[in-house]
Amino acid sequence: MRILLYNPDNGVTRNFMPHLWMFLLQALTPPEHEVLLIDGNAQPMDESQIAQYVRDQEIGMVGIGAMTRMIAKAYSMADAIRTTGVPVVMGGPHVTELPDEALGRDGGTRHADAVALGEADETWPLIVNDAVRGGLKDVYAPIDASGKERKPSLKDYPAIPWQSIDLDQFNLVPKAATAMLQNVGEGWGTFHIIPVESGRGCPYGCEFCTVTGFFGDSIRFRTNESVVSELLRLKKRARSEKGQMAVFFIDDNFAINIKRTKSLLRDIVAAGAQVHWVAQISANLLRDEELVDLIAASGGKWVFIGMESIDPANLKDVNKGFNKPGEYAAVLERLAKRNVYAITSFIFGMDNDTPGVAERTLQQVRTWPPGLPIFGLLTPLPATPLYKRLETTGRLTRLKHWQEFIPFTMAHTPLKMTIEEAHAEVKYGWSHAYSPEALAQAVEALDDQPLGYRINIFLARLCFRGIYFPMMGRRAWLKVIAQNRQTIFKLVKEAVFGRRARLMTSKRERPCEDAVKPEIPGEVSA
Repeated sequence: MRILLYNPDNGVTRNFMPHLWMFLLQALTPPEHEVLLIDGNAQPMDESQIAQYVRDQEIGMVGIGAMTRMIAKAYSMADAIRTTGVPVVMGGPHVTELPDEALGRDGGTRHADAVALGEADETWPLIVNDAVRGGLKDVYAPIDASGKERKPSLKDYPAIPWQSIDLDQFNLVPKAATAMLQNVGEGWGTFHIIPVESGRGCPYGCEFCTVTGFFGDSIRFRTNESVVSELLRLKKRARSEKGQMAVFFIDDNFAINIKRTKSLLRDIVAAGAQVHWVAQISANLLRDEELVDLIAASGGKWVFIGMESIDPANLKDVNKGFNKPGEYAAVLERLAKRNVYAITSFIFGMDNDTPGVAERTLQQVRTWPPGLPIFGLLTPLPATPLYKRLETTGRLTRLKHWQEFIPFTMAHTPLKMTIEEAHAEVKYGWSHAYSPEALAQAVEALDDQPLGYRINIFLARLCFRGIYFPMMGRRAWLKVIAQNRQTIFKLVKEAVFGRRARLMTSKRERPCEDAVKPEIPGEVSA
């Protein structure tokens, strides 16, 4: 049987990293079946196109996984596929929390022939076998003999064949820039970000988060050997293609068990398996100097930190009081001293937020080492404690906001500002953090670092800018390039003529200190 695994985009903002679940299920599929993969973020399709694709490729079953922000698109694509007579199985966090919605048991349209609840590592082969027999069940759940949910072990993790998977669709370097960047001499003609997991689960239980509900607070890890082997395969491929490749450890909290994380990082270093990597780590865990040393030594370049707010009252409200805003600067400096930088995430619209929260947050951000700040709105996802609290208090304005996905739009009323004011704060944050001036300042802040570091942060800033200001077409990209032409010119000039050209340019642009501050008799120079 030919199986299609499809990951939808949300139709508005596209992800620039492939989703791991497709590759994992492909590896878990019984070998007598052929599995095709489509990620809608990289290969956009509408309903008629995917229905035609299913017919043309003689697909026997389609698996669709989706988070809440993608579920409306997932449902519409599933409906189109089912009109061809091909069964659809749906899974992921949203379907796990609201299976009756996908199955039409809540009075709405039925979108799926079957749903897979929770982690599908063990149930997927059963689903495939039932589909071959024409006997799909409505619900598949990983439960033991007593009916209790069973979390799969990661000890026997399948080997994902990254060495042979086509990754061209996920190359972040625009084709127009490929030839120019190849001249840098550091393999910048291609750049891929590859999802890898080393563990699952998080015990923190933040009020707005779906992670604990989906993966549970049972922390499970792959063996160090398994992770190291995967990194070595990826490193070998990057070398063979003379390109850049980074790994995103998609663990909910990569350092949740610090002892284990240190062990893994030591093994990565010992095996020579270092690749550039990104991971999600809570700020409180980054107090450990040895951990940060090992992050840098093993290839860590970016750390995603869910700071959420600079207001301790907000953090306490959402059960994230372990975050200490007073420690943020020290954590980021600790990373930056080792040339590791942060993706810092902030949520506006919390109960203690008032107008001006974006500028107050940016005032702090500007004092930190250059990084990638991102801004979002507090969103009540189904089945989270936050959703239940807001529903109970009558503050939800769109009970099923996921049925019409509107990016950066509130679904409840904040306490100390209006919905419109919350929207304005998010726009302010993105506009001021990703202006041409802000991008130039981020590049200049790394003036003492090799060219690759400055190209890295510039490209990363452009990509992250697209989260709020989508750059979907050539015209949009040309506009952004024009706005940032001075920074691009400086980077290209150094790539072509070397570091000396940058130093000469900087010297010409730097005002004479004597002209700015003439020497005054008797004055003590600082």
